[in-house]
Amino acid sequence: MMGIEWLKPAVFFGSMLYAFIGVAIFWICFVIVDKLTPYNLWEEIVEKKNLALAIVVGATAISIGQVVAAAIHG
Repeated sequence: MMGIEWLKPAVFFGSMLYAFIGVAIFWICFVIVDKLTPYNLWEEIVEKKNLALAIVVGATAISIGQVVAAAIHG
């Protein structure tokens, strides 16, 4: 039985803090990946419709998300 343990303020705000930290780390890593590529990712994917690059960037985003989640989870 789960109960209402997650409704306690310390648990709730701790979860929110970890979520914000995870999103911030993800965003920073994604900006670094964008800066390391020799072209503008947004222009290549959206304007030039580069599907292969979109798949690679999506896979990179998923990978960064998994690493951040594993680091936060322990």
